[in-house]
Amino acid sequence: MADLKALYQEVILDHSKNPRNFHSLPDADRTAVGRNPLCGDQFTVYLRMDGDTIVDIGFEGQGCAISKSSASMMTQAVKGKTGVEAEGLFDRFHELVTGKPAEPEALGKLAVFSGVSEFPIRVKCASLAWHTLKAALEAKGAISME
Repeated sequence: MADLKALYQEVILDHSKNPRNFHSLPDADRTAVGRNPLCGDQFTVYLRMDGDTIVDIGFEGQGCAISKSSASMMTQAVKGKTGVEAEGLFDRFHELVTGKPAEPEALGKLAVFSGVSEFPIRVKCASLAWHTLKAALEAKGAISME
């Protein structure tokens, strides 16, 4: 179990230090800004859609290692998915990080966030980018995780 936790920490640190899809999309169809005023984390999520499919995604902003790595891994997980598929993934991810019965194996690499449920204060860190993605998909523009 200790080896698994170490691997999870390594993956999270890698995505935090070298985030994937960390850029704006000048040709984005949808954009949303998410803020967590309690800790200062803030991300902008950019989507380029083809119909209901996310053909490109990027994000910019700042946050702790958990929030930045979650945003990075989220962009990899939802690229090429429909909005409905992305929202289903969001629901499963949220169940995982809040400690509700979930199937971590169905989340693939995102299962590294399973330990977040042990630290309730970190749930908002892990889910900020996901809520921002959902706001972009719903064309809401901005959210605050108060």
